[in-house]
Amino acid sequence: MALDLDLILSTLRGWYWPFLRLSALLLVAPVFSAGTVSVRVRIALAVVVAALLAPLAVPASPPDAISGIGLLLAVREVAIGLCIGFIMQMVFAAVIVAGETVAMSMGLGFAMTVDPQNGVQVPVVSQLNVILATLLFLAIDGHLVLLMALGESFRLLPVAQPGLAFDSFGNVAAFGGQIFATALLLALPALTAVLMINIAFGVITRAAPQLNIFAVGFPVTILAGFFFMLLALPGFLDTLRRFIEAGLQRTLLVFG
Repeated sequence: MALDLDLILSTLRGWYWPFLRLSALLLVAPVFSAGTVSVRVRIALAVVVAALLAPLAVPASPPDAISGIGLLLAVREVAIGLCIGFIMQMVFAAVIVAGETVAMSMGLGFAMTVDPQNGVQVPVVSQLNVILATLLFLAIDGHLVLLMALGESFRLLPVAQPGLAFDSFGNVAAFGGQIFATALLLALPALTAVLMINIAFGVITRAAPQLNIFAVGFPVTILAGFFFMLLALPGFLDTLRRFIEAGLQRTLLVFG
């Protein structure tokens, strides 16, 4: 069987542009960018999906990759993929911030563990929230919706179209402002309960200074924090689901 070298090169040239956007997305997107997912798996997934999207995403005459314009377009493709993945990464950042806030109020700020998603040390409460967010993200097929959003981005921002609206980066930054509001909503039930308990301990200590309230204060605060986290779990999951869905919708809205 004779192989046509020109046909192979033209096919690879068509795969090149979707591969850039996909690889940038998989580099920062939740679940795909986890340390437990090897680089080989990400590259293989990017190649397979790029081969599927190439007939629909790449124009009949793709730009030359080895040229000045080609290099600028390559940077543009990487920026688009990073923006889409970074938006969903901010959703998980809100979960981590909420866990850190609750952990500090409970007295568990010193109990740190390694987050496999980001490869950094976070409190155990944040790690619990990340696990719940990951399971919920997979349960609502967020990983598939994220790939669908990237495929739709080729229709909104074709490969051969030069430039990228500056407002897109501003929209990404504006969405980042919702991290703190969502983190407060996620942490508010347990945070309020622990705050009330600390106020009660302060009143008891003020009324009876001879009592060693610190001997029982930390265990009670920790137990109460976990108890109210369990009670608030249905509302926590509902708020988290709505924020994940908003993040998936915003992946394309940032590009207008």
